[in-house]
Amino acid sequence: MSLNGGKEVAAEGGLDQSWRNIKPADVLKFDRATDHFLCPLSANIYDVQFNAFKVRDWGSKEVLFEMNRPPGQSPPAYTLEDDAVRSIRYTFPADFLKLETVGTSLTFSVGPKEVPNFRMIERHYFKNKLIKSYDFTFGFCIPNSSNSWESVYPMPKLSSAEIADMMKSPFETKSDSFYFVNDELFMHNKAEYAYK
Repeated sequence: MSLNGGKEVAAEGGLDQSWRNIKPADVLKFDRATDHFLCPLSANIYDVQFNAFKVRDWGSKEVLFEMNRPPGQSPPAYTLEDDAVRSIRYTFPADFLKLETVGTSLTFSVGPKEVPNFRMIERHYFKNKLIKSYDFTFGFCIPNSSNSWESVYPMPKLSSAEIADMMKSPFETKSDSFYFVNDELFMHNKAEYAYK
């Protein structure tokens, strides 16, 4: 299976399940954004749901993006073929590209299964060139729990020409977020970015 080409793999009905062989070492070798999701939605057997997310300038503490699901509100309904629930587009001010450090706050819940060795790898690309890679370990999450995670990201050093190119190329800056439990892929989200 080509990880960066071809059709999305599926888990149901005896179809290609080679996504089960994807390990952290594999995604850490990627030099461009994937052109499809590397696992199906049904791979999220831990029922991890993201409930709140905030991005802010670490220096000034200015909030640049915030999303909150009201308490008690169910996650959006979707079918197992609906990729919209794991894709997002962000539009940030151009000054975002000049920040030295950003902070993110994430609140997520897990279902009735324990989540041991929870790890997220996030890779950022511009025009199929890797610009930054982040690797976070959440550790252990108990069943039916709500959890929060705060991260501080050093921003990539970009030249004036790179910043100008990114501003002229909306949504050609992309990221893949890969989620693993015990080094087994169970979730993959994608994002695209524009700077104005």
